[in-house]
Amino acid sequence: MTRLSVELLAADAPEPITSAGHAQLGIAVLAGIAVIVLLITKFKLHAFLSLTLGTLVLGAVAGAPLDKAIASFTTGLGTTVAGVGVLIALGAILGKMLADSGGADQIVDTILEKAGGRSMPWAMVLIASVIGLPLFFEVGVVLLIPVVLMVAKRGNYSLMRIGIPALAGLSVMHGLVPPHPGPLVAIDAVDANLGVTLALGVLVAIPTVIIAGPLFSRYAARWVDVPAPDRMIPQRASEELERRPNFGPTLATILLPVVLMLSKALVDIVIDDPENLTQRVFDVVGSPMIALLAAVLVGIFTLLRPAGFGKDRLSPLVEKGLAPIAGILLIVGAGGGFKQTLIDSGVGQMVLDISKDWSIPALLLAWLIAVAIRLATGSATVATISAAGLVAPLAEGMSTGETALLVLAIGAGSLFFSHVNDAGFWLVKEYFGLDVGQTVKTWSIMETIISVVAGGLVLLLSLVI
Repeated sequence: MTRLSVELLAADAPEPITSAGHAQLGIAVLAGIAVIVLLITKFKLHAFLSLTLGTLVLGAVAGAPLDKAIASFTTGLGTTVAGVGVLIALGAILGKMLADSGGADQIVDTILEKAGGRSMPWAMVLIASVIGLPLFFEVGVVLLIPVVLMVAKRGNYSLMRIGIPALAGLSVMHGLVPPHPGPLVAIDAVDANLGVTLALGVLVAIPTVIIAGPLFSRYAARWVDVPAPDRMIPQRASEELERRPNFGPTLATILLPVVLMLSKALVDIVIDDPENLTQRVFDVVGSPMIALLAAVLVGIFTLLRPAGFGKDRLSPLVEKGLAPIAGILLIVGAGGGFKQTLIDSGVGQMVLDISKDWSIPALLLAWLIAVAIRLATGSATVATISAAGLVAPLAEGMSTGETALLVLAIGAGSLFFSHVNDAGFWLVKEYFGLDVGQTVKTWSIMETIISVVAGGLVLLLSLVI
C-alpha cells in the first residue's frame, strides 16, 4: 500500500499531499464521476446505485482500504439524511396538502382573475414562484401544466409566452431557494446559515426569474410558435372537491416557513447574542424543521379542513406525500456519502491546494464544477451534491454571507443547459407537445439563462458582502 493510501480516510487531519498524490486523487475523482455519469446516462441505472458504485470506484482508484471507503460513504449518507431528510419529508407533506386540498388551484385561479393581457406572463411567473416554494420541481410542473395549457388556449396566448414564465419560476425556486433538496444539501455540506442563504437566494431569484421568465418568453414565443395540445390537459385536483380553502389562509400557510426562517436570520443579525431570550426563541421557531412542521400543522386547519378532509384522510394523505420522495432521499443520501468520501480521501484538500495557485474566484470555481457535472449527468440534484462535496473546503474561513453565496453559486451552476439526459427535459417536451429541437430552443436556453444570470448576480453580490 502506498503512503498516500495509508493517509487516505484517516480520522485525523492529513499531511500535505504531494504532486503525485494530487495526480492520483485527480484520477480517482475523474474515475468516480465518469462511472456515475456512464451508469446514469448509458445504462440508465438509478442515481442512488450509480452514486454508490461511483463512490466505491473513487475509493479504490485513490488507493483507500475498501472498508474505510464504505465507512466514509455510510457516515456521509447517514449524516446527510439526518440533516435534510426530515425537511424534505415535511416539504413533501406540505406540497401534497397544498395540491390535494385544492389550495394550489385556489391561488392560481385567484391570481389569474386579477391578471389579463400583457400582465399574464407576469402572473404566471408569480404563481409558479409561490407554488414552487414548497413543491418539488416535477410536482410543480404536473400541478401547473393544466393551468398553463388552459390559459394559453382560452386566452389565445402563445404557449411559450405563458409556459416559459411558469417553468422559470419553478426552476429558480428548485435550484436556489431552500427547502428544496439541492440547496439544503449544499447548505449542510459547506455549513452555511440557512436563513441567510434563503434571504440571499430570494434576492438573486427575483431578477433571475424576471429575465428568464417574462422577458425571455417574448423571444421563445417567436422561435417556437405552437398551440397548446388538447391531449395534455389533465383533470385538476380541485375539480373533484365540493369546496376548497380560501386564498389568504392558503398563501399564509405557504409563506409561513419562509417568514419564520427569514425572521430568525434577521434576529441573529440584529441581536447577535446567543444568550438573549428573543434570539433563542427565534433560533427555535426559525429552525427549518420547526418552521416546516409549523406550516404542516397549520395546513391541517387552513387547507385540509376547509376542503372537507376529515381525520381519516390525514394519514393516507401523508403516506401518499411521502411515497414519491423515497428515491429522492436515497439519491440525496448517496450523494452525501459520495461527498464524505471525497472529503475523507483528501480530494477536498486537493481542490483547496490547487485552487490557491489559480486566479479563479472560489464562487466561479464552484459554479463551473456544478455546470460540468450537470452537463454530464443531467441531474441538478446530483450536480449540487457532488459540487458541494468538492468545494466544501473552500468555505473554510469564509464569512456567513460568503458561504451562503457559495451555496447559491453551486445551485446556479446545477441548472445549466438541461438537455437529453435530464428527465425534466423530456417532461417539458411531452407536456408541451414539442420536438427535441423546439425544447432545446425554449426550455434548455431558459435553464442556461437562469444559470448564467444567477451566477453573475452571485459574483456581483460577492463584491459587497
